[in-house]
Amino acid sequence: MKDIIGWVSAFILLLTISKQVYSQWKDGRSEGVSIWLFIGQLAAAAGFATYSWMVGNVVYIVANILTFLTSIVGLVILMRNRRRQPTSGD
Repeated sequence: MKDIIGWVSAFILLLTISKQVYSQWKDGRSEGVSIWLFIGQLAAAAGFATYSWMVGNVVYIVANILTFLTSIVGLVILMRNRRRQPTSGD
């Protein structure tokens, strides 16, 4: 039962992060999204994945690696969108 709770929680977390990343990609805009959101997610996911590996928790190893990868995609999309946005003088 505890693994089911972990997998469901991991799925919900990935779903929420993925929704944000998808919205940025689909709209081609990232207004109001801080780069620190993704930097923080990357750092936390890397730390949690390492910790999970050290204690041998497969649920959280997988969840945090997927969170890390999703955050990389989100960060790349954020940077792409910011390069595409016109500056105030355009």
